[in-house]
Amino acid sequence: MPSKRALTAALCTGCIVAPLLAHADVVEIAWGAKRRFEHQTMLGAGTSLELCGPLAAQQKVAWSFTSQQPLNFNIHYHAGEQVVTPARSTGVRKARGVLAPKLPQDYCWMWTNPSAVASPMSVSLQR
Repeated sequence: MPSKRALTAALCTGCIVAPLLAHADVVEIAWGAKRRFEHQTMLGAGTSLELCGPLAAQQKVAWSFTSQQPLNFNIHYHAGEQVVTPARSTGVRKARGVLAPKLPQDYCWMWTNPSAVASPMSVSLQR
């Protein structure tokens, strides 16, 4: 069975997915006692990061991120062979929003650094 990452790359026409990335990290979201998850990293040139975890229907998540380089960003989940992308931005250094899922799914926040320069970035998710 192919991985979710391989399916995303193969099936997600128009999504911000780079199948030829040199390196991609997937981090499982582990909610803290205050229903918060924070992550800081150095996103290498030409690499991507996914933060993934299950959410129940109507389990809202306020999210935000910042980086020094413009990044491509999306929130997605897999529905069978289809990849559904409720949020997407291209070439942004920061963004914020609220995800209000209608269906229980494993959701992934994904960033890709298309530049030739590594970028420090920080992410905050709050249920």
